[in-house]
Formats: sequence, structure tokens, C-alpha cells
Amino acid sequence: MNLHTNLLITLLAFIPATLPAATKPIQEADLDEHTVYAVPVSSSRVTTISFPGPISAIDAASVTTDGKTPALFQLAHQPDSYFFSVRSLAKEGTTNVNVRWNNRTYVLELDVSDAPVLSLIFRQPTDNSKDSLLYRPVTPGILLGLLDKAKAYAVLKTSHPDAVESVDYVNYEPKPPVMDYNDFEIRLEEAFRFDPEDTLVFRVVLRNKTGKEILYRPQGFSLRVGKRLYSQSISDASGVMPPKSDSPAYFAVTGTPDGGRNDISIKNEFTVLLARLDAETTQAVQSVPLDNQKGFAK
Repeated sequence: MNLHTNLLITLLAFIPATLPAATKPIQEADLDEHTVYAVPVSSSRVTTISFPGPISAIDAASVTTDGKTPALFQLAHQPDSYFFSVRSLAKEGTTNVNVRWNNRTYVLELDVSDAPVLSLIFRQPTDNSKDSLLYRPVTPGILLGLLDKAKAYAVLKTSHPDAVESVDYVNYEPKPPVMDYNDFEIRLEEAFRFDPEDTLVFRVVLRNKTGKEILYRPQGFSLRVGKRLYSQSISDASGVMPPKSDSPAYFAVTGTPDGGRNDISIKNEFTVLLARLDAETTQAVQSVPLDNQKGFAK
């Protein structure tokens, strides 16, 4: 994330677009790069702002990410996630937050208020194109629901088969693909594709081959398909591999980095990457060539 807390952009005169029915805590709005969105926030409440796809950058003035640096507002955002959260640190104040998504910049004006919006969900503008008709905006809540459905797939398949009828599924047993990263391995166990949401969910097992604890970023999964690399949209992972152990984890990939559909088939061969918390091993893991990885027998 590119958050420049000391960057102050002088904007030309504009009239902020007030969200409809601003007294309602949950709002939806169509994205328009020519509109400035006025977003009321509070110091006693958290406002979460969601986009249709991974946010590539955020620029802001008078904003801190750690809560310690003096600023009017505090912002929290995980790299490659679809949303960020803000709250005010002062009794009054205004600033702009510029969000870069899908190769466009969207301007939000934050304003301290006693009646904040708690959730603002941006929709992709509707049109009559084929891509638009196939697109279904995916919110953080939807992603959590897909993770839960993947975890309960076996039970749902037996008791409520209609609930998973449209889900493409692959079980890699008895010969799961294994990605060997020297002191640990990633074993791919199951893959699920939810086509309306253009989301793939993977269940993996992380095997620590050493006698020492290995730490990793819970949000650090990525997927290589051919020559393309996709960052995760959500995950359920502990961030710790205990010594000499197997640890299960789930992660999902949604859309493409520029906000389009990926339409990835689960029949592909996948390489799962994971960011370690120490820079040297992270560099080594992410530079392992495909030829050095095992377990992709056809």
C-alpha cells in the first residue's frame, strides 16, 4: 500500500457528493472517478470502505496507519485486500483519501461526524457489456461465506447438495501437489471454484520440516498459474508453523489485480507461494523456479 501521510494534494474546487440517506450506517454507491464522495466518520466507530476488487494503492493527507503518528484520521489496510477501515482521531477535521483501483483514482472526503457511515460498499458501474453482465461484486462478507462453504463442502454435498451444485471441486488425494521450499512444504489438498464470484478457494497443509517454529504472513499467500501471479483476497491461517508439524490453512484468489475476471479453471496446475516474516527466506521462497518444485505428476 502506498500511503503518504505527509502528502497534501491541493485539489481544484469541487462539490463533494453526499451519500444518499447519509443517516443510514450502511451505504452503497456506484463508482465514478469524476465524483468526490463525502464519507462521515467518527472516533468512537470504525468505518469500513469496500471496493469490488483488490485495492492497488491509497494516498492520503493527515492520516496515520499506526495510531501513534499525529494525524486527524487513522487508516488500516492489508496489501491486496478489497477494503480498508478508517476512524477519526480528532473532534473535527476533514481530509481526502485517494484510492487507486482498476487503473482509476477514486476520491473520498473524510469528515468527522456524530452520525458516521459504518460500512460503505462501492459497486462497479453497470453497463451492457459482456464483462459487466458476468461480474458479481464480491464483498469481504461474501468472501467469508465462500470460505465457510468450502470448509463445509463435504457435509453440504451430502446433506444439502443444491447448496454446492454450482461449485467446481477437485480433491488432490491420494497424490497432492507438493511445493518444496527447503525447510517447509506446501501441500495442496483441495480446490474450489465459485464462478459467480470469480473466486477460487484452496485448502493447503503447511509442513514444517525443522525443529524450529516458522512464522509467516497469514495474508501472504499467492498463486502462480502459468506465468501469472495472483495475490490472495482472503485467508484463514494462523501465521505460525510449529516445529515438526502439519498446519492446515485456507486462502482464496478473486479476480485479477486490475479488477477484471480471472476465469481460472481448477484443472490448471497451481503453484502456491507464501511470504515468510524474515526477508531472506521470503526472497528465497518466492524465487524458487517451477522446475525445482515437485508433485505435479499428470
